[in-house]
Amino acid sequence: MAKFSDIKGFVFDLDGVITDTSVFHSQAWHQVADKVGAPWSKELEDGLKGISRMDSLEMILKAGNLSDKYTEDQKVALATEKNTNYLKLVDQMTPANILPGIKAFLDEIKDHGYLLSLASASKNAPKVLQKLQLTDYFPKIVDPKILSKGKPDPEIYLKGAALIDLKPEQCIGVEDAAAGVESINAAGETSIGIGDKQTLKDADIHFENTADMTLANIKKQMTE
Repeated sequence: MAKFSDIKGFVFDLDGVITDTSVFHSQAWHQVADKVGAPWSKELEDGLKGISRMDSLEMILKAGNLSDKYTEDQKVALATEKNTNYLKLVDQMTPANILPGIKAFLDEIKDHGYLLSLASASKNAPKVLQKLQLTDYFPKIVDPKILSKGKPDPEIYLKGAALIDLKPEQCIGVEDAAAGVESINAAGETSIGIGDKQTLKDADIHFENTADMTLANIKKQMTE
């Protein structure tokens, strides 16, 4: 883990870190699972967190042994239908949907001169940020369409650091999913995991919830 004094920027995930759109994703994916006849479970729901749209669909189809029953075009249509349903839910979002303490933490980061980028697998991240009125905090957003691999591959977090012209070791990545923490670690960045400690056991720094995340509390868990 890097020294706190070496950190120059933060690379954020979106879902489960800045806002909880995971419930919207779950609702929309559940509708797809019901449509294709795949069994829905808590384990499947948790496994979809932080995973790209097409990879999520493949996981749902695999759960029902349905992977070979749909053409690529049909799979794209299912994923598109999921996204349409998801966006209807996103349209109802407001700044009240920002997770506890996140707005204050973003202000603190900005006030102390740290750079910020967003590394979300969601193609809808700009729209979500707009609804939350947080667009100005994230002038640099990794475009998921340019990525060749999804989390837990480090590519997205390496791009997040490059967007703000920093080396990975100068960045802290913030995640709520195990696949995301693995991605941050593989990129050579310091990882913050928010949520269940056992699930996020590989994170360098851990917080039970977003409200606990402050620069002072991060510094306590790092060397000077």
